[in-house]
Amino acid sequence: MLAVHRPTRPLLPELSGLLAGLPNLTALRPFFGVHPMRLEDTRKDGLYEVRAELPGVDPAEDIEVIVRDGRLTIRAERAQADEATGRSEFRYGSFARTVELPAGADEDDITAVYDRGILTVAVPVVDDEPGEIRVEIIETILVDEEDFDDDFADEDDEDDEDDEDDEDEDAVTVSTGAGAAFALEDSAEQARSEN
Repeated sequence: MLAVHRPTRPLLPELSGLLAGLPNLTALRPFFGVHPMRLEDTRKDGLYEVRAELPGVDPAEDIEVIVRDGRLTIRAERAQADEATGRSEFRYGSFARTVELPAGADEDDITAVYDRGILTVAVPVVDDEPGEIRVEIIETILVDEEDFDDDFADEDDEDDEDDEDDEDEDAVTVSTGAGAAFALEDSAEQARSEN
């Protein structure tokens, strides 16, 4: 069974944004989850780009971009500079978003650039469609010794002498792939003992 991972989302993110500006209801903010981060993504000319709005953060200290198991996660932390009194509509604390990377994304060649409050993560996409590989099927049939006793009783003794050192087993292999082959192995000792 294949496990499906779905990124968690805050409950009613639009309502969370409305509550952020209301000083009397800010205590309810933890109920709605981590602060949402506004994203946009585009896919063009073999490149998947994710842009995140992250104004007022230090990219070297406060932003983390992680790729794992086909998912891209952006985390950021914005700390409040001072404890001044007054009204603030800015969001402080932790921000996080996770997006699924498209099929064929080259996870080893991802770049991230922070410019004027916007983080742009570029992911090359090497192949839009997964390739198809045909696999050859080989069928092996093991046959009991009694089925072939009559067929081998008439063979020359010369063939029997060459095979004296072989193992005592009978096997038939049928290949249904390209260049189908039929192979038969018989022990010379068993053929002589049946005569």
